[in-house]
Formats: sequence, structure tokens, C-alpha cells
Amino acid sequence: MDRFSWTSGLLELGETLVVQQRGVRLYDGEEKVKFDSGVLLLSTHRLLWRDQKNHECCIAVPLSQVVFIEEQAAGIGKSAKIVVHLHPASSNKEPGPFQSSKYSYIKLSFKEHGQIEFYRRVSEEMTQRRWESMPTGQTIQVNKDPQAGRIRAVGIVGIERKLEEKRKETDKNISEAFEDLSKLMEKTIRFKSYLLSMGIANPVTRETYGSGTQYHMQLAKQLAGILQTPLEERGGIMSLTEVYCLVNRARGLELLSPEDLVNACKMLESLKLPLRLRIFDSGVMVIELQSHNEEEMVASALETVSEKGSLTADEFAKLVGMSVLLAKERLLLAEKMGHLCRDDSVEGLRFYPNLFLTQS
Repeated sequence: MDRFSWTSGLLELGETLVVQQRGVRLYDGEEKVKFDSGVLLLSTHRLLWRDQKNHECCIAVPLSQVVFIEEQAAGIGKSAKIVVHLHPASSNKEPGPFQSSKYSYIKLSFKEHGQIEFYRRVSEEMTQRRWESMPTGQTIQVNKDPQAGRIRAVGIVGIERKLEEKRKETDKNISEAFEDLSKLMEKTIRFKSYLLSMGIANPVTRETYGSGTQYHMQLAKQLAGILQTPLEERGGIMSLTEVYCLVNRARGLELLSPEDLVNACKMLESLKLPLRLRIFDSGVMVIELQSHNEEEMVASALETVSEKGSLTADEFAKLVGMSVLLAKERLLLAEKMGHLCRDDSVEGLRFYPNLFLTQS
């Protein structure tokens, strides 16, 4: 604490207030001192502390005296602190509250929080070292607001400083706005590229082909072009619900109605396209590749169920990586072909290998 000097609380000409925080207590090393609760101010040149009750009690230490700072986390019943390590006091130092100290550091205890932002601002000032490039001279009076602990510079210097701060803030806001606009443009370009990769550079619409059979034929051809790769990645079969979501996501604003999708899918096989619409006995509608081998799928389901002993549709779906709806239809199909049998109980529907078929 012997590095601090008494000060009037006036900002010097060329000195700028950076940040302030109420409810800060000072420690001389590990020892508490009489400076219990005050406003801590950081300027471009100094670290100032002013008593919240007695505004005439104000001390300061130049930032040039600071060696480095470090954070000290809060504990049970203890406030978070910033530890400020200082150079030895200079011989020409102004009088202060302490003539000597056995510690080479002080602690700033933040009772009302705010230590994170204050630590960041002090670190920035220590890096920029603005006190070297901005010499100080004549002091200027400041108005003190005891209720909010705010400091406002008055006169021409204060007005100029306010205008400069507003200009900087405006420039910052404009820069951020252009950054957001650039990000939006990048997302738009990526989305357009995604649509192009899906083969929907020009979605088929009623405005182009009318509302009759021609529209559904062209739509079916476009569906065949964009669904073949996703179907191959999903084992050759997708529910119509999945297809509806995938197609509308790719079409962007040109959304497709469920009726138009069903009518277009009904024409896939008659147009000799590589896809077809299939309706299971339960009424579930799916799109599958023409090359989709039903026997292979049933054999694969039987092998999986045999390995596990028995499976529900949920368990089978997790193992093979498909929707529960399609997993259940595959198990029901295997049951229909005689490879599986069921146990329908209060615990749910469970499928077992048909031992009557394999062991007879």
C-alpha cells in the first residue's frame, strides 16, 4: 500500500476513464486495511480508489507501477479478488496513506462482483500502455454522483470526449452490422449450393407445368433425381414422411403439398423410373429403389433377431439404424413370410425366430 498516493479525484488532461466498479475493498498484501468499501476506477494512467461515503478520501497508484495482475477465485464466504503486483515505491512519490509496507502486492476484493470485466480492462491497458503515448498535464474537474458512483467530465474536454466515444461506438456498431450481413450472405450461398447439390436448381412448380398430369409427371422425374442417393445411403427404402421432409427442405420456399407428393410418387413405376411407391398391409407408404431386394432384407432381419434371441421394433431399429416405423414393417414382413413369430403381451410386441420352421 505504500505505492498509493493521496489524490483529489480529478482526471488529468489527456487521461481517460476506462471502467469503474463499486463495492471494492483494498488489502495490503494479506492484511485488511481501513479502505473497506469504495469505488475502484481504472483510467488510462492510474488505478484510483475513492471511499463511497467520504468522497474526499481518494488514493491512486500509476499503472506504470504495476508489474502484473492475477485473478483469485471466490471461496466460501470470500469474495473474488484481483492480485496486483507492484514495483518498489519510487523515491519521489507523493505522500500517501502508508509510508512503508512489507508486501509487494495489493488485493482488490470485489464484494459486488464485476471482477471479470475489470480484470479484462486492466489487462488491455497493461498491454496497450497508453500512459506512455498520452502524456498528462493540467487536471480537469469531475462531477461526482454519489448514488451511482459515476464520473462525468465537464467542459469542452468532456464534450469532445463524449463525441469521440459516440463516434467509436457508431463505427463499432456499423462494423458488427456488416459482419452479420456477411455471415448471412455466406449462409445464403451455402444454402443455394446445397439446393443445387440436391438437384433442385429449378423446382418443378404448378406455375410452370400447370396443375394436371404433366405437373405430376415432371415432379416424379425430379423426385427420382434427388432421392436416389439418399435412398442408397438408407438401405434402399424411406418412409413417405421422411421423403416429404427431405424434399421440402431442399425446395426452399417452393413447398410441396402431401397430395402432390403422393400423386407424383404413384407415377414413379409407370414412368419406368428407378424408384417406386410401396404400400404395406398396415397402410404405411414408403419409397424404395426398384433394385431393393425384399428377400435379402428379410434374411438380414431374421439373422439379427436370431443373434439376439428376440427383439422389439425399437431394439431392431437401433441395431440397424432406421426409423421404428420401417423397422416394424420389416419385422412384420418377415413374420408374414414365416421366418419370425410374435409374442404380443403387456410388455409390447416382441419377435422371435420361427423354430417350427427351422427345427422341423
